[in-house]
Amino acid sequence: MNPVVLAFVGDAVYTLLVRERLALSSGEKTGALNKRASELVSARGQSGLLEKILPALTEEETEIYHRGRNAKKPTKSKNASVGEYARSTGFEAVIGYLYLTGRTERIEELFF
Repeated sequence: MNPVVLAFVGDAVYTLLVRERLALSSGEKTGALNKRASELVSARGQSGLLEKILPALTEEETEIYHRGRNAKKPTKSKNASVGEYARSTGFEAVIGYLYLTGRTERIEELFF
């Protein structure tokens, strides 16, 4: 599957998981929750998390990451560097791949 399509799915999955975690673990109001979620799901936030989990990726997951990172993207980020945006696309591609192949427990293991 096209790595940008995997990233499209991965973005939605990761956003939902982050929002779920925040909602269940915090008594904050929605404005504060939205701000925290935005920071975590931003290209900069995803790129930072990726740096922490990159050594734990399997060979297959690393290949998916590289395909996503190196793929031509139809848009550019306004709030992140080109490198951060590329890494976040690779990050999202891994999540999308794991989700679409039914490996949701691996998503939990890696990212939470």
